[in-house]
Amino acid sequence: MRYALHAVCSLALAVALGSVGSQGSQGSQQNEGFKFKSGVELINVTATVSDSSGQFVSGLRQEDFQLWEDDAPQQVTHFSAERVPVSLGLLLDTSASMAGEKFNSARTALDRFLAALSSQDDEFFLMRFSSTPALLQPWTPERDRIDRALARVSPTGGTAMFDAIAQSVPMMRSAKNRKKAIVIISDGNDMTSTTRPFEAQRIIRESEALVYAVGIDCSSTTTYRRPQYQRGGYPIPFPFPMPPGGGRRGGYPPPGSPPPGQHRFNECRDPVDVLALRDLTDDSGGRTEIVKDSQNLNPATAGIADELSKQYYLGYPSLGKKDGRWHSIRVEVRNNKGYRVRARRGYVAG
Repeated sequence: MRYALHAVCSLALAVALGSVGSQGSQGSQQNEGFKFKSGVELINVTATVSDSSGQFVSGLRQEDFQLWEDDAPQQVTHFSAERVPVSLGLLLDTSASMAGEKFNSARTALDRFLAALSSQDDEFFLMRFSSTPALLQPWTPERDRIDRALARVSPTGGTAMFDAIAQSVPMMRSAKNRKKAIVIISDGNDMTSTTRPFEAQRIIRESEALVYAVGIDCSSTTTYRRPQYQRGGYPIPFPFPMPPGGGRRGGYPPPGSPPPGQHRFNECRDPVDVLALRDLTDDSGGRTEIVKDSQNLNPATAGIADELSKQYYLGYPSLGKKDGRWHSIRVEVRNNKGYRVRARRGYVAG
């Protein structure tokens, strides 16, 4: 009888352990479902909804959204309208052209930007890029570490933005939050990266990160300077040769011409490549904002912080295979064509 009772207890214990192990496995699988993997059970989509005036639309429910993958309707199985913590990478241009007021304005804007993200579960990293990228601060929830890292920076060199993207996006794999984003601040055109623009775009497409860019456009800044002189002190004709039919009657210069003996010179040698920035940001569901003056950096970054706090999360199961192909995603709001939805345009299953 004693042996029979022992056998029954052992069997019950084995069944109980098996049940716990099965539940733990299921829980692990459910948690894994929230992570993006190629060809995965669940695809995560962050959506920003605005009305015709550009104002954010709040109060939407799961049933208000329609989602398609490769033009085939998908069922949204996971949804949240609450503010969730974000893992945020900051990429700051520290090339020579950012020296002075631009860099000071960028530092102030980033400080206010981080303060506007109120969750204590948010985390950040900071990467600078000049002629080469450099990680100044790895993942941290402490905002003051970002500012202290910036205090050690002196702008110099060129602009290797695409190399910075190639190094920063893979860091999102170690992020602790489901929501991931990158913010880029730059004032120039990339002239020194070994990473090509299409390669940077591919790297972003293969991630879940929202990518935002704020470009400081210097192309509207114009000054005047005296022209170069040949030996003997005679000015080089400008322009040379004179175009046929050039000049005006009476020899008066056209309106807006520089003062006599000077010609127009644009200080902006490498303006922001707006199209390149939009190619990087738009596929991800982020956006590019161009400001004409560094003083406008603060409202630009404040707008991004506000947007990150007012987005919707949608998840759906994907039946796609690991085919290495780009699968398009389209999101709309039902029964309201006036609402604009900005979300990732697809993913690479491979």
